[in-house]
Amino acid sequence: MDYPPLGRSGLQVSRVCLGTANFGTAWGLGVPEEEARPIIDAYLDAGHNFLDTADNYNAGESERIVGAAVRDRRDAVVIATKGYQPHGPGPNRGGLSRVHLTRALEASLRRLGTDYVDLYQCHKWDPGTPIEETMATLDGFVRAGKVRYLGVSNLTAAQLVEAQWAAERVGGTPAVSLQAQFSLVCRDIEAEILPVCAAHGVGVLAYGVLGGGVLGGRYQRDAAPAPSTRLGKVLALATDTARRWVDDQLNERRLAVAEEVHRVADELGTTPAAVAVAWVLDRPEVTSVVLGPRTPEQYETSLPGFELDLPVEVRARLDGVSGPAPVPVDGRLPLPW
Repeated sequence: MDYPPLGRSGLQVSRVCLGTANFGTAWGLGVPEEEARPIIDAYLDAGHNFLDTADNYNAGESERIVGAAVRDRRDAVVIATKGYQPHGPGPNRGGLSRVHLTRALEASLRRLGTDYVDLYQCHKWDPGTPIEETMATLDGFVRAGKVRYLGVSNLTAAQLVEAQWAAERVGGTPAVSLQAQFSLVCRDIEAEILPVCAAHGVGVLAYGVLGGGVLGGRYQRDAAPAPSTRLGKVLALATDTARRWVDDQLNERRLAVAEEVHRVADELGTTPAAVAVAWVLDRPEVTSVVLGPRTPEQYETSLPGFELDLPVEVRARLDGVSGPAPVPVDGRLPLPW
C-alpha cells in the first residue's frame, strides 16, 4: 500500500480517496446508509485511509454516515470535509467568512462525531470575503486543534496563489491540497493549475476521473442512459435543464474519448474505469484520486487502475483523442438539481 505525503506536509494518505457525495438520500441520487457502509468498510479493510466528504453532501447525511462508519478506528482514518455552502435563510449563512466557517466547522464536527478534522477545505472561492479573513480563521482552527491541515477546492490558479500569499501575510497556515476536476474529458487544469500546485507544494486531489461515468463504460452512443445510472436518474427529473445537462455529458467529444478508453482497456485486459484512473495517476502532481461509487461494483472496477502502468504509446493515443477542450464562453451548464 502506497501512502504518499499530501502536498508539502507530513500527512500520509492513500492514493485511493473514497468520495462520499453519493452517501445519503437527501438529494435523491445517492444511496442509504445500509448500502454505503459496506463500501466504506471494504475500503478501510483493504488498507486505504482517506475519506472525503462535505457539510452539504446530501444535506449533511454524508458526514453523519462517514462519522458513524469510522468511529471505532478514528485515529487510523484521514477525514477530509469542506465548508462554504449556505445552511438556512438569511445573511451570514454561507461563504468563507469567520462567522460562517466557525459555525460550519462546529456543525461538521457534530455530524462526524469527532473533535477534529484531518483536512478542512474551502469548497470554493468567496468573492465577498477578504481572503486574509478566511486564511486567518482557518489558521485559528489549526491552532485550536480542531483542524490538522488545510485545503481548497475548485479554485483557479490565481485564486490558489492569492490564498497562499494571504496565509503568509497573516502568519497563518497555507493549504496543502487542491481538489479539482480532472479526467480524460476534463483537462482544463493542465494549463495553469497543475504547474502552480507543483510550485507551491500543493497536492492535487483529482475528482470526476470517470467523467461522470462516461469513461467507465456506463453509457453508449445512441442509447438512452439506463434508469439505474446517475444520468438516468437526472433524466428522470424531466426538466429542460436536466436534459441539456445530460446531452452535454454525452456529447460527441466525450463519447469519442470513452470509446478509445474502451479499446485500450480491451487491449490491456482491464476495465475502462481502470484505464481512466491510471491516466490521471500518471501525473506527478496528483496525490490521490477521489472515487465516488454508489455500489461496491463501481468501486471494484476502478481499483485495477491504481496498479496499472500505461505503455507510452497508449498514453500518447489517449492524450491525442482527449486534447483539452475549450471552455464555453458562458461557462459550464449548471447542475440540474
